[in-house]
Amino acid sequence: MLDRIRDRASADPDALALSDDSAALTWQTVATSLERLTGALRAVAPSPDDRIAIVGENRVETLLAHVAAIGAGIGAVAVSRQLTAREMADQFADAGCAAVITGPAGFEAAAGAAATGSLTTVITHSIDDPVRLPAAVAHLEWQNLVATPVDPPTDLSERPARPPLVYTSGTTGRARGTEVRWLPGPAPDAAAFQTAVAARSGYPAGPHLVVGPLQHNGPLTSIRHLLSGEPVVILGRFDAERILDLIGTHRVASTLMVPTHFQRLLALPSETRSSYDVGSLRYVAHTGSACPAEVKRAMIDWFGPVLIESYGGSEIGTVCKIDSHEWLAHPSSVGRVIDPFEVVVVGSDGEVLGPGETGVLGFRTPAGREITYHGDPEKTARAYILPGVATLGDVGHVDEDGFVYITDRVADMVVSGGVNLYPAESEQVLRGHPDVTEVAVIGVPDADLGEALLALVVPTAGTEPDVEAIRTFARESMASYKCPKHYVVVHDLARNAMGKLDKKALRRPYWDSDRTITG
Repeated sequence: MLDRIRDRASADPDALALSDDSAALTWQTVATSLERLTGALRAVAPSPDDRIAIVGENRVETLLAHVAAIGAGIGAVAVSRQLTAREMADQFADAGCAAVITGPAGFEAAAGAAATGSLTTVITHSIDDPVRLPAAVAHLEWQNLVATPVDPPTDLSERPARPPLVYTSGTTGRARGTEVRWLPGPAPDAAAFQTAVAARSGYPAGPHLVVGPLQHNGPLTSIRHLLSGEPVVILGRFDAERILDLIGTHRVASTLMVPTHFQRLLALPSETRSSYDVGSLRYVAHTGSACPAEVKRAMIDWFGPVLIESYGGSEIGTVCKIDSHEWLAHPSSVGRVIDPFEVVVVGSDGEVLGPGETGVLGFRTPAGREITYHGDPEKTARAYILPGVATLGDVGHVDEDGFVYITDRVADMVVSGGVNLYPAESEQVLRGHPDVTEVAVIGVPDADLGEALLALVVPTAGTEPDVEAIRTFARESMASYKCPKHYVVVHDLARNAMGKLDKKALRRPYWDSDRTITG
């Protein structure tokens, strides 16, 4: 698995392999660190069923940990650094994690989760303060692991690596995990995964820039790039001008962004934008949410026709793709379906619709590419709208040329800054506040994030709700990105004839058309 990295270490030992805002590692350093980490991680996750959680801080340690887990034949779990201790403990237990690797941003929550008995080991990096953990939990320091020679595992044929597991919120209010799908074609078995993922990265040769959080599927594709023996540059805290500086300094060839990143780049003064050289870019992937047409045209005018949009999900991989030239000819399309999938548009009665007819977008999943949610057969079954046809919850149509267009959303989901959010989780938490008798969380337009969460709160009879107190309660109970950005106190909530919340009716006043999604 690590052969490409070893080859680069032999050929270019002092060349830059991996960097972040505070560290720059050569190929020799990366190769040596990985040899030691693979042995150390195998020791803390001895069972083939064990996984290791990796908190997604944008640092070199996060990427090295993921690569080492694959090299050691261990399933990794990508964990958000914004989760609370309760949320982390739930994911650790659900995934079967033996250990967690965390830096300062996720340590407090990880330590709290460890105190529940979810883990046997906590590995920390970049933490200067004394660490207090339960006596039953082993504490290992990253620097000691990469400094101590350990024989790497040799029995990988008996324990091939699995793809990282990522968690997403769900319609029931509880997060569920799914293994990321990085490879085109049928999903290989675990042994073939190791060979395939190291053989190609999907990006052109040259430095790849990580912009998004290293806890989501898109940014995690940088694992493949490093395994391919190509350098990776990691941006820490988002800064639009810093992105341009890194592109020019490292002659970045590829990156992956979401539309919010584009909007923040375009918000820079024109003289600032023109002062940086972005001519090295050959592949700018974008995904996560619909990109407003005027934003995408502006980015193509600036970066050139190097934008490639992908539509899909962690649980299924990329199902549609469109390059800049195709998009200019077919504005607002997410492209044609890619092999091995087939697009199927399904009507309200389950009938298959023809070109130009609007319905639920489904994708026929061949053997080996089925959608599967870890430990949740019911959610897995709900993903299928016809036998062998899965949906990501979007509505749209396919034109005569085979280009797919998304026009609405079926699932009660909000895409904010490229992150999928399910309001049910926020609603479940907010209903626990004593001043809230009912609540509905919806998506509303947001100039920066595309969409943002808004909570419509019905107060408990006889109370005068303190919105700031409710906001604080939410932040103390769940990850900050799941918390509503806006709160509105209302007397009642619109419902349909069956008494269920009518989310479309609740959203309608906040949108300027019948289309209640952004883009």
